[in-house]
Amino acid sequence: MALAAAGGAAVVQAAGTDLWAGLRQRVARLLGRGDAQREQAELERLDRTAAAVRAVGADTEERVRIVEEISWRTRFETLLESSTAEERELVAIELRALLADTTPPASASSGGFAAGGKVDIHAEGGAIAAGVINGEVRVGTPWQPGPSQG
Repeated sequence: MALAAAGGAAVVQAAGTDLWAGLRQRVARLLGRGDAQREQAELERLDRTAAAVRAVGADTEERVRIVEEISWRTRFETLLESSTAEERELVAIELRALLADTTPPASASSGGFAAGGKVDIHAEGGAIAAGVINGEVRVGTPWQPGPSQG
């Protein structure tokens, strides 16, 4: 069931990102199981999930994400449980491929920080926060010119 949980998390994490359109189609196709009406119903569910995730404020964001992840995890669990052993293996292969295609690689050099998902950066008390940094960053007291330098 870890695969179903990862699938639920992937759906919610992809909502509103560049990965959404492709994931949306693949999930609907997987859950629709060749039935055009079921696939359309899944597309509508996916659209409701994306709208819910985008519409939340900071105070309710985590709760909405958790509820949506549980909902999609349950849908994937139901699909796996209702499949024959042969079908289950095919569904698992497709779900793993979907996860591999929607998980961006994250890497950082020694001492660095890399994230493959959402990262919130904020500062308090007059500090500076940056969202995109290219190159080296050092934190400390800025250099002060001597008296003869102004």
